[in-house]
Amino acid sequence: MSGPQEETAHAAVVSGPTEETAPTAVAGEQETTAVAGEQGAAPAAVADERETAPAAVADERESAPAAVAGERETARTAVISGGSRGLGRLLVERLLADGWQVATFSRSANDFVKDTVAERPDHFIWESVDLVDRKALRTFVNSVARRFGGIDLLVNNAAVLNRQELFLTTSSRQVDTLLASNLAAPIALAQACARVMSGSGGGQIINVSSINAVRGYRGVAVYSATKAGLDGFSRSLARELGPLNIRVNSLVPGFFDSDMTTEVTEQNRERIARRTPLGRLADVEEIANAVLFLASPQSSFITGQTLVVDGGITC
Repeated sequence: MSGPQEETAHAAVVSGPTEETAPTAVAGEQETTAVAGEQGAAPAAVADERETAPAAVADERESAPAAVAGERETARTAVISGGSRGLGRLLVERLLADGWQVATFSRSANDFVKDTVAERPDHFIWESVDLVDRKALRTFVNSVARRFGGIDLLVNNAAVLNRQELFLTTSSRQVDTLLASNLAAPIALAQACARVMSGSGGGQIINVSSINAVRGYRGVAVYSATKAGLDGFSRSLARELGPLNIRVNSLVPGFFDSDMTTEVTEQNRERIARRTPLGRLADVEEIANAVLFLASPQSSFITGQTLVVDGGITC
């Protein structure tokens, strides 16, 4: 499917001079599922509210390779979606420097990917995968698990936002693209990785969301819906996967420089900085620091939470 770029970092994108114009936090690539039925209806209560993890179901999905005790390499393994540029690339670089084995994907390989594959062939995997191809995503995860012996961390970083546009003029195709990329794709990746993690003692899932899920802005209604859905998914999944020692959290970055924000005018940047209590935009290193904190032993008792890193703009 041709369409939006994959590894767009979740940066707030603001266009237009008006006060209501959204600082659109854009993440890398993700995917969406449209939910039919009563929107506000709560799912049926589970007996005794125990978060009993459902048994793994063998169906048309490729079954996750079981992690065998003693066969895992000592290095931890991370899967980063949209890891060829922006926040995803920085996470790849920092995790590799910290001794992790890292796997990522995008539609095409840039110079960073080619150089890293050549320099770190034993610790780095890259494959060409389209974010909206859920079968390809599952195949990718299973190949990583077989190669590295398991998966310890998933960062759902990739997402798309083609452009800001008013809801009344948004096409059905654009709605489908945003849902497929920003909600269904991270859900598919989380499911595939959780199946691997459940057989190897646990792991961590970090979903990169957006300040648009916290505060409303014009021009990004559907994008905001996908990110709010990702936050809700994170909380419910944390309940379900906690007994399997899998932590799930959501990170909400504010405005920071990325490929998606290169066309934001200096005037709009200054306006965003004035509206931010700390008086400036974030550095991508600060967003990466928050992701890596959630992935670290220092956050070992944190799950089901939404960590907002925005300099106070949503407070």
